[in-house]
Amino acid sequence: MTWVAEVVVQLKPVVNDPQGLVVRDGLRRLGFTGVRAARIGKHVELEVEADSEQDARESVAAMCEKLLCNPVIEDYRIDSVRATAEGRA
Repeated sequence: MTWVAEVVVQLKPVVNDPQGLVVRDGLRRLGFTGVRAARIGKHVELEVEADSEQDARESVAAMCEKLLCNPVIEDYRIDSVRATAEGRA
């Protein structure tokens, strides 16, 4: 069965985010003065083959820990894992 997993990788709160600072400052210059902070991360969508949703989640977590996320400075979360239309056949 094919599953689609959506993963978000972001810098840990204690890590400076220079891209976030640039975005915040740019938004303020454009008149969005209420923007107090901005953090930049990565959105990763993966299609994986697995027998169950749990197996897909475990596989995606392993991918995050081995490649997609630098655990020293980043955290990740798996927002969703859903069967594809083809996977529901």
